[in-house]
Amino acid sequence: MNGKYAVLHLSALMLLSGTVISCKKDNRPVENFPAPTPARLEVPGNLPKVADDADNPLSAEGIELGRILFYDARLSGNNKLSCASCHRQDIAFSDATALTSIGVSAKPLHRHTPTLFNLAWAKSGLFWDGGSKNLESQALGPLTSEDEMHQDLYELERELKAVPDYVKRFKLVFNREITSTDVLKALAQFQRTLISAGSRYDLYIRKVPGATLSSQELQGLALVNAKCGSCHQGELFTDYSYHNNGIDATFPADLEGIYQGRYRVSFDPADRGKFKTPSLRNVMLTAPYMHDGRFSNLDQVLDHYRSGITYSATVDRALYQNNGNLGIPISQAEKAAIKAFLSALTDDAFTKNKKFSNPN
Repeated sequence: MNGKYAVLHLSALMLLSGTVISCKKDNRPVENFPAPTPARLEVPGNLPKVADDADNPLSAEGIELGRILFYDARLSGNNKLSCASCHRQDIAFSDATALTSIGVSAKPLHRHTPTLFNLAWAKSGLFWDGGSKNLESQALGPLTSEDEMHQDLYELERELKAVPDYVKRFKLVFNREITSTDVLKALAQFQRTLISAGSRYDLYIRKVPGATLSSQELQGLALVNAKCGSCHQGELFTDYSYHNNGIDATFPADLEGIYQGRYRVSFDPADRGKFKTPSLRNVMLTAPYMHDGRFSNLDQVLDHYRSGITYSATVDRALYQNNGNLGIPISQAEKAAIKAFLSALTDDAFTKNKKFSNPN
């Protein structure tokens, strides 16, 4: 869902231990409904296989319910914001803002809004620091944060129960009355279907007739693999792990430690300043960059890796040269080739896919 890399209240996370606990104790089945239609993720051949989620199996009706909820402003306390308010399909479900202030409090958040695609493979935690274990628990943060959607979950249940279509859909999908737990499950089902693998690069890799990459783009692919591949790995162009990429020298404990990166969750000193690797897919659409949106364009990002890395004890070893100096040597011609290849990772089919669009 909204998935902002803003402060995820620790008190909310303590309610979750892999599965979401309902705000209502009464989850007793109601009258029998036809079983929902089982669904499977449509995974293109060049992407890794993905395991089904046994605790929240996909159904056609569950996915559609999640899509409807994703675009419904009832999910916010002021009934003005939906998940899609900060996750726009046309820019790969990002928001084009460094630190958005669109939330109910109108205060700027402290982390940059993430993209929402290929999350079915994100098994090592969500948010920039991995503070949420899975998609179901992740959605609780932005839903309840006073600086984001600021929704009371009991009120949300009451509002949805007042809509006959929702009552019918929840009974069909979950065979019980509406609970906030099932809101989160439906949203997670929809988000797992947001698979992006239809770029020109993908068509070339899958040998689709007529699909080509230019010599400069192919050079850029080789450079990305050689210079960026330690973190932006494989066909997903991310290792879904956490790294200190040298953008800060210190990591203060302010605001519940959100500047400390993965350390905020693991309490391992080796994790100070480590943040999750974003995918390079659709990167031309998702500026600004980094966990706080500090870089407005890719030239700034590449210049950082070339000559702007700041030392700290946990800087990733891949950013050291053989002579011990920090930085990744990148010439101007190599920078141009890298940017050319990254353009080939833009997935217009994904950003225009009506299956992911507002059903209204």
